[in-house]
Amino acid sequence: MTADPDRETAQRPAPGGADGAPSLISLTGLGYFPLALIARFPFAMMVVGVLTLVVSARGSVELGGLASASVGIGSALIGPLVGAAADRFGQRPTLLITAIANSAALGALAWIAYSPLDVWAVFAVSFLVGASGPQISPMSRSRLVMIIKTAMPSKRRPRTLSATLAYESAADEVVFVFGPVIVGLLATFFGAWAPIAGAAALTLVFVVAFALHRTSAPPKTRAERAATLAPARELARPELLVTVFGIFCVGLVFGTTLTGLTALTQDLGSPESAGLFYGIMGLGSAVLAISVVWFSPRFTLRYRWLVFVLFILAGQFVMATGAGLGAVALGLGITGIGIGPLLVTLYSFGTHRSPEGRSATVMTMLGSGVIVGQSGASALTGYIAEHVGTDTAMWLPAWAGALLALAGIVNWFLTPAGFEPSPHTATVEVQVP
Repeated sequence: MTADPDRETAQRPAPGGADGAPSLISLTGLGYFPLALIARFPFAMMVVGVLTLVVSARGSVELGGLASASVGIGSALIGPLVGAAADRFGQRPTLLITAIANSAALGALAWIAYSPLDVWAVFAVSFLVGASGPQISPMSRSRLVMIIKTAMPSKRRPRTLSATLAYESAADEVVFVFGPVIVGLLATFFGAWAPIAGAAALTLVFVVAFALHRTSAPPKTRAERAATLAPARELARPELLVTVFGIFCVGLVFGTTLTGLTALTQDLGSPESAGLFYGIMGLGSAVLAISVVWFSPRFTLRYRWLVFVLFILAGQFVMATGAGLGAVALGLGITGIGIGPLLVTLYSFGTHRSPEGRSATVMTMLGSGVIVGQSGASALTGYIAEHVGTDTAMWLPAWAGALLALAGIVNWFLTPAGFEPSPHTATVEVQVP
């Protein structure tokens, strides 16, 4: 029987730890983590890049929002199938196919947006952009957890797994916050087409490199899937659904905030600069997301949801009621204090509440939840900004924050006080959806 080189590579011990045991970095290679981080960016840039491109090319915030919604619909409908294909055929061929398809769709959209073709062509290609988006985050988690559980000594697994999950959650949060900043920079200095072209280039280079990396997870056999796969009905448990709804609401905050900013900056004559203002939110967000690792275990997950959503509500209220860009900047800064650690909290809840063998499925659900919320909110906010007014649109992020707070309250009652696991001690099963 021919050996599987991918599986052997992923499980091969390597030197690296101070006690002679292999470290995670020695097992993956030093370049894995920056590679996996950069490969995430095209996915995080899609919704914002499409919004910026279509608003600039077609002169309508409403059409830009609808195009962004098409991206979200494509991601929500096809994203889980991409994960299923990775499980059946392996990550490498799945990612190579989606990377090529996604780059082609992004390139086509950059041309079609400025062409005389009907707007429905823009919507159709936007759908393809979302449908072909490479699912880097769940696949990265699956790779790392598999390596930890198969190639590291058992006594080092819990601590390494805890640190890895915290890093992965923070990496997702940083990418989703700073993706729009990169879009804003490229659009401001090179034109609205540049973020889409940049995302296509990043996909071809870094997603392909991630696919070809030696850690690429091989497909599981039918017997392996049957032995480690909980029934799909367990994905419908209320405590998991409220977590998915919570991260969907974070996507609503992203979408309403960015589209409202786009409408505001369009009124001022510079819609491309919205991403730069959006970066203010990312500043505190990234710092707080990473610092979650040092939070006291007594500051448990259900408390964190309710505490950090208050910062989001306060920041969005300042944005909606303040006058001028100074108030907008202040509101974004306050919002960022809450967004970062709350996203990490939600990913931690998702990790703990994943049914056996379904952890990557849950991570795909959470990642798609952000995109669907962001794109749907972009469509609604764009419509309201164009037909009702920018002032009204600027109130929508506060309403999105209120929904997020309501979900946190529901989660409080669904989370037993006697069962408050530390957010960094989860046991995760290795399974690509």
